[in-house]
This record gives sequence, C-alpha cells and structure tokens, in this order.
Amino acid sequence: MARTRLYSIIAIACLAGYAWIMYLYAHPHSAHGPDVCMIKNITSIPCPSCGSSRSVMMILDGNYWAALNINPFGFVITLIMLVSPIWMLADVISKRNSLLHFYRAVESFFRIKWISILMISLIAANWIWNIRKGL
Repeated sequence: MARTRLYSIIAIACLAGYAWIMYLYAHPHSAHGPDVCMIKNITSIPCPSCGSSRSVMMILDGNYWAALNINPFGFVITLIMLVSPIWMLADVISKRNSLLHFYRAVESFFRIKWISILMISLIAANWIWNIRKGL
C-alpha cells in the first residue's frame, strides 16, 4: 500500500472515531449507548467488536477494568487513535515513512500462519465472550 493511501485511510478512520466519541459524549443515550452494530441489529448476535465504543469511552474516563470487561479491543482502538495521528504528523514533518514501514512489518508478521491462527482464535474467543455476556 502506498504511503498516501495508508495515511489517508488512517486519518479518515481516526477523524470518524473522534467524531463518534464526541457524539457519544454529547448525546449520552443510556448506560449502554446507542446500538449501532448492523450485525447485532440484523441477527441479535453481537459481533466481535460490539462494545468497542463503550470500551474506548471507559478508557477515556479512566475506568480501565470496566473497559477491559466490555471489550478488550477498545484498548487497541484507543492506542491507534492516539498514536497514529502523531506518528503520521511526525513522518510528514520529517519526510520519513516510518509508519508505513511499521504497517508493512505488522502486515508481514500477521501473514505468518501460526500468528494468523492465534489472532483469529483471539477474535473468536472475544466474540464468544461477547455472546455469552449478552452484550
């Protein structure tokens, strides 16, 4: 993937994430927040990422244990939303491609068969957990 395309995708995703978090803070619907998951709305079964928005909100509020219990993916999302814009800006200013190189290294790492199987297993376990806890 080209640098411009990757950085554009990350920037758009982060901006959408920031807008969503700001919306949730400005319009608290209930203790659980709005139910926007299309998979859950269609099938009544939560997807592996259900609860991620609430998890990010809990992290931002300093409720780390509650965030972990809602959905551990919230920590990954929060980290990406905090680090990637700063990293992209540093790359643009310094005219480097370190985020692009990191992305390619991570992509290569996840192509290793046993790593892929482990990651898929963790996602499946999180999905089962979401279903069992009635998220």
